[in-house]
Amino acid sequence: MLSRRHLLALGAATAASVMPLRLAFANAELQQRLVVILLRGAMDGLHAVPPVGDRDYRSLRGALALPEPGAADGALPLDSQFALHPSLATVKQLYESGEATIVHAVASPYRDRSHFDGQDLLENGSMRPHGLSDGWLNRLLPLLPGGRQKRLGLALGAEMPLILRGPQDVASWAPSTLPAASDDFLERVAAMYTAAPELSRALATALDTQAMATGAGVMDQGGGNARRQSVLLAEVAGKMLSEPNGPRIAVMDVPGWDTHSGQGLAQGRMAQALGQLDASIAALRKTLGAHWQDTVVLTLTEFGRTAVPNGSGGTDHGTASAAFVMGGSAAGGKVLGAWPGLSESQLYQGRDLAPTTDLRSLIMGVLAPHFGLSQTALAANVFPGDADLAPMRGLLRA
Repeated sequence: MLSRRHLLALGAATAASVMPLRLAFANAELQQRLVVILLRGAMDGLHAVPPVGDRDYRSLRGALALPEPGAADGALPLDSQFALHPSLATVKQLYESGEATIVHAVASPYRDRSHFDGQDLLENGSMRPHGLSDGWLNRLLPLLPGGRQKRLGLALGAEMPLILRGPQDVASWAPSTLPAASDDFLERVAAMYTAAPELSRALATALDTQAMATGAGVMDQGGGNARRQSVLLAEVAGKMLSEPNGPRIAVMDVPGWDTHSGQGLAQGRMAQALGQLDASIAALRKTLGAHWQDTVVLTLTEFGRTAVPNGSGGTDHGTASAAFVMGGSAAGGKVLGAWPGLSESQLYQGRDLAPTTDLRSLIMGVLAPHFGLSQTALAANVFPGDADLAPMRGLLRA
């Protein structure tokens, strides 16, 4: 862990070169928080949010149809049409308390079922893979109060995701098992970087972020299983977003959604991934504390999965999925989106849940009311290329 003493030593050694480049984190002028959780691998929306009231659900899903609500290991009922996988107990609580809305049959404009291209389009916010080199969240930052001067964005994990890449300065944090750096080492590195402003800036950003994490009581714990690591990152996000001068937007990944085989029911690969997501959301709510009321948590995935299971007890790459909009700012307790149905004639290309809601419209429906932004500003800056795209309504409290 980098201590305040480390920072003071660095500042004394490199004030002339580093300090003019350092940017402060956000301040109290922006109270709203946003956490984007990327579900990489393509989440099966029909498994996470089974349409138990659809007459074709059980015959279509076969061995992957979840037991009825009320049965052993049964789905958790939401309304007469939809339920939740039993691993999503926290999401169910949020739904019942009016703090979680589900949007079903949602998809980005992408239709070719490649993870790499689908994730690129999801994060760049354009109409095609590799259409833009920066991310839509980075383009959002300068539209927010203090966004051009403050470091509002935070990536949790080993890599900076495309969604946050771009000209606006953002921070990142990941746990490490490496020993703490000594004062002498940091001083030597800082001195070596005096002639390289970009490296000085990167070092200063890393030290600022670590100092923020340390001040928030974050323990730098590397190792552990995937569930523990996701919970740790969620706890860090909640603590750092709660800091008065902390970031206001965080991005984290919850992996494990490419369920080509062994998807399972109440147990199995999908149940593990959903349990990991549910535990991460519970950790976020707990560590955000009172700031949960000013927060929106949004889950996004690159596409859905086939409606009919494959021969390996799993599902293959599909089209539409489901998204969760959660937090104290959510207008929860409902499932939104036009349901397309699951009869063979209603499936997309005869194999996938058909998309009826544009994922970009859903995202705009969060960003516009949460941050007080106009459709014009979002269409011109955040999701360029489709001026007629309108924000989805009814996602957040008035």
